[in-house]
Amino acid sequence: MGLKDSIQQVLARLGGTAAPQPVPEAADEQRNQVANIAAIEAKLGYTFSDRTMLANALLHRSHIHVTGQDREQSNERLEFLGDAVLGLVVNEELYQRFPDRSEGDLTKMKSLLVCGARLSEVAVAFDLGIHIRMSRSEAATGGRQRSSILADTTEALIGAVYLDGGLAAARRVIQRLVLSGSEKILSRRSLRNYKSRLQELIQARYKSPPRYKVLEVSGPDHDRVFRVAVTFNGNVLGTGDGRNKKTAEQSAARMALAALESDPEQLDGGDR
Repeated sequence: MGLKDSIQQVLARLGGTAAPQPVPEAADEQRNQVANIAAIEAKLGYTFSDRTMLANALLHRSHIHVTGQDREQSNERLEFLGDAVLGLVVNEELYQRFPDRSEGDLTKMKSLLVCGARLSEVAVAFDLGIHIRMSRSEAATGGRQRSSILADTTEALIGAVYLDGGLAAARRVIQRLVLSGSEKILSRRSLRNYKSRLQELIQARYKSPPRYKVLEVSGPDHDRVFRVAVTFNGNVLGTGDGRNKKTAEQSAARMALAALESDPEQLDGGDR
């Protein structure tokens, strides 16, 4: 018995009260897990029937390693499942919301909404990092803020909800976490490869691609500006500027797409 415990025992006898009993670390950890689970359920907007499923979703492999458990008990299997469920729900949402968009456009939209950076943002928004069970060394080296861990755990949570409550429950959670505010995400980031879209449009009709030509290069060597024209069938469809040829070509293709929306017949003029 340590000095502090001895003093407490003596004081307890003098005061006629029982000495306070130390709380086992296991009990502390169990209470923390319960608190974590309740907090996560509130943030997800979903209450688990089987809370062990949620506890598993929050279990990082580093914790498994230091406790000597099998790696299969970590959240990696749930992450695998959650990735598939997330992809299905987001694909369905985009398919219904944008009936006039091509498969290529929908694929690019999906990649913006389910990429690691986006899922990490979702996790940060509801403080997921503080709830993940990981080793002390992982936490000490920034694991609770690491984007890859946050994104993977978000997918694991989705997988856990799916197994516990089915696809309808998972869809509600994905709507709440990932698809909420998706309009802002899609509008603030580069959605389209304009060159690819222009080429797809023209080749589908004429079996021949547009051509790009550098019209002008201006500015000093360290700060050059390229001006590029995109042409087809003898017509200039659009021009664009950029700090390099690739950016200028994208800008020209974007202008060409906008022009073709208002006058698609301009593709038919001149000599090819």
